[in-house]
Amino acid sequence: MSTATARPSDRRISPVFLGIVAVAAVTGWAAWTGFAEQPGLAVFLFVTAAWVVSLCLHEYAHARTALHSGDISVGSKGYLTLNPLKYTHALLSVVLPVLFVIMGGIGLPGGAVFIERGRIRGRWRHSLISAAGPLTNVLFAVVCTAPFWLDALDGVPRDFRLALAFLALLQVTAAILNFLPVPGLDGYGVIEPWLSYNVRRQVEPLAPVGLLIVFALLWIPALNGVFFDAVDGLLRGLGIDEADTYCGFELYRFWQTDPLCTPGG
Repeated sequence: MSTATARPSDRRISPVFLGIVAVAAVTGWAAWTGFAEQPGLAVFLFVTAAWVVSLCLHEYAHARTALHSGDISVGSKGYLTLNPLKYTHALLSVVLPVLFVIMGGIGLPGGAVFIERGRIRGRWRHSLISAAGPLTNVLFAVVCTAPFWLDALDGVPRDFRLALAFLALLQVTAAILNFLPVPGLDGYGVIEPWLSYNVRRQVEPLAPVGLLIVFALLWIPALNGVFFDAVDGLLRGLGIDEADTYCGFELYRFWQTDPLCTPGG
């Protein structure tokens, strides 16, 4: 059995992650102060970096929960360093989710740290490991929406407010989609330990394409409308209106911003 997690280097925060945090901090400051010559570019870099940070924390939550549930191999795999390059599929975990944000303004989940489930005992622990990731998105969404539902926006610059609203949208959509009981997503991982062997065997072939199925379904206008109506309703309850998230997305895509979202537009 591996004892690699005993090495301090296995838990040391990666310079790659710290670099991404630094980009988010600097560009967030630029969006707040208006220092950037192109505010849309600052917002693009801030939201993208913050989104990648949330992806890293999502996967870290899975790994950390697995560690305390019995899978000590996560340390030797580098999952506790928050380095996205250590994930099983770095392309699925980081690049594709960022592309989904750029193309559609939606926080689709990425792929994943590999948990040695054979080391875990108890169905509740398996469920908690799967739930830990999307619960991180829920926490991130609470942080992003706090200035809105606490009515603490006085003095917050417009560009930063719109960026925060769009980032909140990404976290809410990521949490909802991650919790869907679709094979390959965390929501299915939560209920899988409680399903019969026959059911698990029948749906197992869908796991590799579960994310693609969700993405394809969201291209259907009727389903897309229902989904985003639900998301907008939730965000309105948290003090963020649809205009903020729409203009936040438009500002994020600074190369084609809607004139209605420009000051005085």
